[in-house]
Amino acid sequence: MASKINPDLFNAQPVHDETPCPQCGAALLLRHGKHGPFLGCSAYPACDYIKPLHHNDGHIVKALGVPCPACQHELVLRQGRYGMFIGCSHYPECNHIEPQKVSSSGSVDDEPARPCPECGTGHLVKRNSRHGKVFYGCDSYPKCKFVLNAQPIEGPCEACGYPLLVLKKLSGGEKKQCANRKCQHLQQN
Repeated sequence: MASKINPDLFNAQPVHDETPCPQCGAALLLRHGKHGPFLGCSAYPACDYIKPLHHNDGHIVKALGVPCPACQHELVLRQGRYGMFIGCSHYPECNHIEPQKVSSSGSVDDEPARPCPECGTGHLVKRNSRHGKVFYGCDSYPKCKFVLNAQPIEGPCEACGYPLLVLKKLSGGEKKQCANRKCQHLQQN
Protein backbone atom coordinates (compact mmCIF):
# COMPACT_ATOMS: atom_id res chain seq x y z
CA MET A 1 0.00 0.00 0.00
CA ALA A 2 1.40 3.37 -1.02
CA SER A 3 1.75 6.15 1.54
CA LYS A 4 -0.69 9.07 1.35
CA ILE A 5 2.05 11.48 2.42
CA ASN A 6 3.98 13.17 -0.34
CA PRO A 7 7.71 12.51 0.37
CA ASP A 8 8.66 15.69 -1.54
CA LEU A 9 7.26 17.75 1.35
CA PHE A 10 10.15 16.67 3.55
CA ASN A 11 13.01 17.01 1.07
CA ALA A 12 15.31 19.99 1.12
CA GLN A 13 14.08 22.70 -1.22
CA PRO A 14 16.48 24.90 -3.22
CA VAL A 15 16.24 28.60 -2.46
CA HIS A 16 16.25 30.58 -5.70
CA ASP A 17 16.37 34.15 -4.38
CA GLU A 18 19.47 33.61 -2.22
CA THR A 19 23.08 33.94 -3.23
CA PRO A 20 25.16 30.75 -3.63
CA CYS A 21 27.13 29.25 -0.75
CA PRO A 22 29.84 31.74 0.26
CA GLN A 23 32.29 28.92 1.06
CA CYS A 24 32.07 26.75 -2.07
CA GLY A 25 29.57 28.37 -4.50
CA ALA A 26 27.07 25.49 -4.51
CA ALA A 27 23.31 26.04 -4.16
CA LEU A 28 21.82 26.66 -0.71
CA LEU A 29 18.94 24.43 0.41
CA LEU A 30 16.19 25.21 2.90
CA ARG A 31 16.43 22.66 5.71
CA HIS A 32 14.73 22.18 9.06
CA GLY A 33 16.51 21.31 12.29
CA LYS A 34 15.75 21.22 16.01
CA HIS A 35 16.47 24.96 16.28
CA GLY A 36 14.22 25.88 13.33
CA PRO A 37 14.74 26.44 9.62
CA PHE A 38 18.16 27.15 8.17
CA LEU A 39 19.97 27.36 4.84
CA GLY A 40 22.49 24.61 4.30
CA CYS A 41 24.96 23.97 1.50
CA SER A 42 23.91 21.33 -1.06
CA ALA A 43 27.53 20.07 -1.11
CA TYR A 44 27.23 18.81 2.50
CA PRO A 45 29.25 16.97 3.98
CA ALA A 46 32.10 18.32 1.84
CA CYS A 47 30.99 21.88 2.73
CA ASP A 48 29.44 22.54 6.16
CA TYR A 49 28.09 26.08 5.62
CA ILE A 50 24.81 26.88 7.41
CA LYS A 51 22.84 30.11 7.96
CA PRO A 52 20.01 30.19 10.55
CA LEU A 53 16.75 31.77 9.41
CA HIS A 54 15.30 32.69 12.82
CA HIS A 55 15.20 36.30 14.02
CA ASN A 56 15.75 35.90 17.77
CA ASP A 57 19.48 36.45 17.50
CA GLY A 58 19.72 39.75 19.39
CA HIS A 59 18.67 41.99 16.50
CA ILE A 60 17.86 45.62 17.32
CA VAL A 61 14.17 46.44 17.66
CA LYS A 62 14.37 50.09 18.73
CA ALA A 63 16.98 52.69 19.64
CA LEU A 64 16.32 54.16 23.09
CA GLY A 65 18.30 57.41 22.89
CA VAL A 66 19.96 56.79 26.28
CA PRO A 67 23.76 56.55 26.63
CA CYS A 68 25.28 53.28 27.83
CA PRO A 69 26.79 53.76 31.32
CA ALA A 70 29.77 51.58 30.37
CA CYS A 71 30.87 53.10 27.03
CA GLN A 72 28.52 56.06 26.27
CA HIS A 73 27.19 54.52 23.04
CA GLU A 74 23.40 54.37 22.66
CA LEU A 75 21.31 51.73 24.47
CA VAL A 76 18.93 49.71 22.26
CA LEU A 77 16.03 47.33 22.76
CA ARG A 78 16.93 43.91 21.36
CA GLN A 79 15.01 40.71 20.64
CA GLY A 80 16.97 37.76 22.04
CA ARG A 81 16.30 34.06 22.26
CA TYR A 82 14.68 34.51 25.73
CA GLY A 83 12.70 37.66 24.92
CA MET A 84 13.30 41.41 24.83
CA PHE A 85 16.23 43.01 26.64
CA ILE A 86 18.10 46.32 26.77
CA GLY A 87 21.74 46.27 25.69
CA CYS A 88 24.49 48.43 24.26
CA SER A 89 24.43 49.21 20.54
CA HIS A 90 28.21 48.74 20.46
CA TYR A 91 27.99 44.97 21.12
CA PRO A 92 30.27 42.86 21.04
CA GLU A 93 32.86 45.46 22.11
CA CYS A 94 30.59 46.44 25.04
CA ASN A 95 28.58 43.70 26.80
CA HIS A 96 26.46 46.01 28.99
CA ILE A 97 22.91 44.70 29.57
CA GLU A 98 20.16 46.26 31.70
CA PRO A 99 17.02 44.68 33.06
CA GLN A 100 13.95 45.70 31.12
CA LYS A 101 11.78 48.06 33.18
CA VAL A 102 8.67 47.65 31.04
CA SER A 103 6.75 44.35 31.04
CA SER A 104 5.62 42.63 27.84
CA SER A 105 2.14 44.13 28.26
CA GLY A 106 3.64 47.62 28.11
CA SER A 107 3.04 48.50 31.77
CA VAL A 108 5.81 49.40 34.17
CA ASP A 109 6.34 46.79 36.89
CA ASP A 110 4.97 48.20 40.15
CA GLU A 111 6.97 45.87 42.38
CA PRO A 112 9.80 47.63 44.23
CA ALA A 113 13.32 46.34 43.58
CA ARG A 114 14.36 44.35 46.65
CA PRO A 115 18.07 44.14 47.55
CA CYS A 116 19.68 40.79 46.85
CA PRO A 117 20.31 38.97 50.15
CA GLU A 118 23.18 36.95 48.72
CA CYS A 119 25.52 39.57 47.20
CA GLY A 120 24.12 42.73 48.85
CA THR A 121 24.93 44.90 45.82
CA GLY A 122 22.34 43.77 43.27
CA HIS A 123 18.56 43.90 43.29
CA LEU A 124 15.99 41.19 42.64
CA VAL A 125 14.18 41.77 39.34
CA LYS A 126 11.22 39.96 37.81
CA ARG A 127 12.17 37.87 34.79
CA ASN A 128 10.61 35.28 32.50
CA SER A 129 12.22 31.97 31.66
CA ARG A 130 12.33 30.78 28.06
CA HIS A 131 9.21 28.74 28.86
CA GLY A 132 7.31 31.83 30.09
CA LYS A 133 7.51 31.05 33.83
CA VAL A 134 8.09 34.05 36.12
CA PHE A 135 11.08 34.04 38.48
CA TYR A 136 13.07 36.62 40.42
CA GLY A 137 16.83 36.88 39.98
CA CYS A 138 19.67 39.17 40.95
CA ASP A 139 20.43 41.87 38.37
CA SER A 140 24.16 41.30 39.03
CA TYR A 141 23.97 37.98 37.14
CA PRO A 142 26.34 36.24 36.25
CA LYS A 143 28.40 37.48 39.23
CA CYS A 144 25.52 36.58 41.57
CA LYS A 145 23.31 33.62 40.70
CA PHE A 146 20.65 34.12 43.40
CA VAL A 147 17.17 33.19 42.13
CA LEU A 148 13.68 32.74 43.61
CA ASN A 149 10.67 31.02 42.07
CA ALA A 150 8.17 32.89 44.27
CA GLN A 151 7.50 36.61 44.75
CA PRO A 152 9.92 38.16 47.30
CA ILE A 153 8.55 40.34 50.11
CA GLU A 154 10.32 42.41 52.78
CA GLY A 155 10.71 41.16 56.30
CA PRO A 156 13.02 38.99 58.38
CA CYS A 157 12.41 35.33 59.10
CA GLU A 158 11.10 34.62 62.63
CA ALA A 159 13.22 31.46 62.93
CA CYS A 160 16.62 32.28 61.39
CA GLY A 161 16.57 36.07 60.83
CA TYR A 162 17.12 35.83 57.04
CA PRO A 163 16.32 39.30 55.59
CA LEU A 164 13.90 38.14 52.86
CA LEU A 165 10.62 36.25 52.69
CA VAL A 166 8.66 34.82 49.76
CA LEU A 167 4.92 34.71 49.19
CA LYS A 168 3.82 31.06 48.94
CA LYS A 169 0.40 30.20 47.51
CA LEU A 170 -0.91 27.17 49.39
CA SER A 171 -4.30 25.50 49.47
CA GLY A 172 -5.09 27.32 52.73
CA GLY A 173 -4.29 30.73 51.20
CA GLU A 174 -1.14 32.82 50.86
CA LYS A 175 1.61 32.38 53.48
CA LYS A 176 4.95 34.08 54.06
CA GLN A 177 7.92 31.72 53.97
CA CYS A 178 11.62 32.23 54.63
CA ALA A 179 13.55 32.64 51.36
CA ASN A 180 16.55 30.81 52.83
CA ARG A 181 16.50 27.31 51.29
CA LYS A 182 18.01 25.80 54.43
CA CYS A 183 15.26 27.23 56.67
CA GLN A 184 11.98 27.62 54.66
CA HIS A 185 10.08 28.43 57.88
CA LEU A 186 6.38 29.38 57.40
CA GLN A 187 5.67 32.64 59.26
CA GLN A 188 2.87 32.81 61.80
CA ASN A 189 1.71 36.35 60.90
